[in-house]
Amino acid sequence: MKVSVKVPATTANLGPGFDCLGLALPIYNTITVEETIMPGTGIEINIIDETHEQDLISIPTDENNIVYKAIELLYNSIGQTPSELKITIKTQIPIARGLGSSAAVIVGGLIAANELLGKPADEAALLSIATEIENHPDNITPAVVGGFVVSSLEEDGSVVYSKINWPKDWNITVCIPDYELSTSIARSVLPAEVPMKDAIFNLKHTAMLVQAVNTHDEKLMKIALDDRLHQQYREKLIPGLAEIKEALKHEENVLGVVISGAGPAILVISHGNNLNKIRETVSKVWLDMNVKSKVLTLQVEEQGAKVID
Repeated sequence: MKVSVKVPATTANLGPGFDCLGLALPIYNTITVEETIMPGTGIEINIIDETHEQDLISIPTDENNIVYKAIELLYNSIGQTPSELKITIKTQIPIARGLGSSAAVIVGGLIAANELLGKPADEAALLSIATEIENHPDNITPAVVGGFVVSSLEEDGSVVYSKINWPKDWNITVCIPDYELSTSIARSVLPAEVPMKDAIFNLKHTAMLVQAVNTHDEKLMKIALDDRLHQQYREKLIPGLAEIKEALKHEENVLGVVISGAGPAILVISHGNNLNKIRETVSKVWLDMNVKSKVLTLQVEEQGAKVID
């Protein structure tokens, strides 16, 4: 028996919502988990790059793979140990770009394994296990449930979340440079402590962002996307970010420019019909810096991970 699960890419933070805001995007990884018949075959992990653009050689294909680690946690939670499994990961989501590639494969592996086991874990348990691997729920939750989500990892290990309807005429232009930035490096530049005024600033702006989305308030959204907890520290790791923000600062209909997750991908949130201008502006800034890029305008994916044939 085998089960395949299709999982969307995700973007997190959206400026001030550090580790608590995320939304799903229509780029997908597909994870297949199969129980092998022959005893003693152990764990087999195959990774297929469907974009033909990524170097996947550094990703473990043994028990150190994060998909296997997640599946192992699920099995252990019901008193079992995974033995003969074949795991196939088909990737379309760019790796180490801030688009939730690790969250997608963790979620896909967990849901597939849960189906094989007869669904012993409910959604709450799956969110908790996945977040234990990922350490924060901002990508995990929209990967599971889709849409725009505010989520929190509670003291007891549970994940509390709420979905909010994203305005359909607010565009997400995802700007993906051809260089990687690991989450561990992006987190290493963050201070251990921040000034109280910066913490208060982000509390206010996260609240404003949620309200702006909920009420479709474009003026409020322009103010809400400011951040003082992480972007100012990560900007130096993302060549071109400052120049892109400056180039789009006075562009009509642009609501804001933010880092996607830990980066280096960038999101331009906008409304209206000047999408070609936005894409051309971003591409030119990076091209002038000899950085190749892919720039896509996407709608929010309202459906999360799903089992497919």
